[in-house]
Amino acid sequence: MSDTPTRIEVTGDAEYIVTVGRGVLDRVTEALGDRVAKVLIVHTATVGRLADELRSELQQHYGQVLLAEVPDAESAKRVEVAAFCWQIMGQADFTRTDAVIGLGGGAVTDLAGFVAATWLRGVRLVQIPTSVLGMVDASVGGKTGINTAEGKNLVGCFYAPAAVICDLDLLGTLPKNEILAGFAEIAKCGFIAEPEILDILEADVERATDPATPEFQRVVELAIAVKARVVSEDFREGGLREILNYGHTLGHAIEHAERYQWRHGVAIAIGMMYAAELGRMAGSLSDEAVERHRRVLSSLSLPLSYPAGRWPGLLAAMQRDKKARAGMLRFIVLDDIAKPRVLAGVDESVLQFAYQEIAS
Repeated sequence: MSDTPTRIEVTGDAEYIVTVGRGVLDRVTEALGDRVAKVLIVHTATVGRLADELRSELQQHYGQVLLAEVPDAESAKRVEVAAFCWQIMGQADFTRTDAVIGLGGGAVTDLAGFVAATWLRGVRLVQIPTSVLGMVDASVGGKTGINTAEGKNLVGCFYAPAAVICDLDLLGTLPKNEILAGFAEIAKCGFIAEPEILDILEADVERATDPATPEFQRVVELAIAVKARVVSEDFREGGLREILNYGHTLGHAIEHAERYQWRHGVAIAIGMMYAAELGRMAGSLSDEAVERHRRVLSSLSLPLSYPAGRWPGLLAAMQRDKKARAGMLRFIVLDDIAKPRVLAGVDESVLQFAYQEIAS
């Protein structure tokens, strides 16, 4: 594969470039532009060294570069953490021409996006995801948000970054289970829109999930391209963008039930298996397509079931989810691989019966 970085365009209401490649962090100053005077890097302790290095580099170009170290994973997505970032910006007199960088996994880019969107009603934002999930999902698309006690991402807004920089070299030291959890979102893009992803995973899952291989870069680029196409057409989730929620209705309920201690992709894998069973019961998805879900997700060492007794709590959580409308649950199901549609108003008995198919 060429060493030339791949540029994936997001168009429509908010235009920006997602750069995918190796050794591309030197493009940060280009993304920030020359009007910026102050920069806040929002990061976790796990990438603290990288944040320090980035800060040293940026201090050669900008008047003030500050760090905001936040908790890891979903613990970062709380209003108290956002307020901590706002406090730093306020004390440093950040103006509308200053900028925020999100450096970390998906939770950090969600938080950084929300902080940037809400400070002075919007400052420049550059996302630098350091996880598979962050690269293919959270940092691309302009969804920002924080969690509440009642559910995930219930507070947030749509806010596009100025640029997203996906440096694949940053993934080389990630634990394997972290990489595989992120691959749930890559597989999702295969199921809803891009079967080539599934073909690559089925051909050699070890190479496909190794950050050093061309196959890895290919599936990451394909997944980002799927999201870019969908977001370009439907930035604010008025229609087509709903297909990106495949597996997420039940998946988010599981995350809530587990008090956000589970990795996002682990919960979404179960959610996709449930959606596949629901699609089969709706009379559209074939047995072979359901089995393909099971095969692909199992090859990624992702779970496919959840305890039977947890259904009442999961149903209640789904009914509070932001994807419900007028009290009616909505699910994305498949008529076939790469043929998604909305399924709404399903009887609760059908929903429970589908759950029994994945219950342990």
